[in-house]
Amino acid sequence: MNAINNLINAIASKCHTLSWTLLRVLSSAMFMTHGYGKILGDRAQPFLGGADFFGIDLGINMLWVAGVIELFGGALILLGLFTRISAFFAATLMVMAYLTAHPAWFPTLNNGELATMYFLVYFAIFAKGAGPISLDSMWLGKR
Repeated sequence: MNAINNLINAIASKCHTLSWTLLRVLSSAMFMTHGYGKILGDRAQPFLGGADFFGIDLGINMLWVAGVIELFGGALILLGLFTRISAFFAATLMVMAYLTAHPAWFPTLNNGELATMYFLVYFAIFAKGAGPISLDSMWLGKR
């Protein structure tokens, strides 16, 4: 059993960089599709005239703001550029989306699984950074 465990650990250590990069790139590509629909899709959101945001009328459509974070923030995370800042905004957006659009507590009862998963992914990316295969690491000379 120890030999199998050592083999699994050896394989996992060789896949670490690739798996982190795939998580960052693929989750961001999917995240961007949500923003594309809000900004450039058939039913694109207008910049002005949104609903109240927790009882405060900001005058700006918050779905448009969410679309900008999803599309452009997702693109930055996909490239690994300004990753921690972008991931912070993406994770915060997903908390706000969960609290405003999914009012029941348990994610499977309120269709909030996607917002919850995106929050967890972007919180982890915020905490760990872009990884070695990214523009951040090339720019900062860590690669």
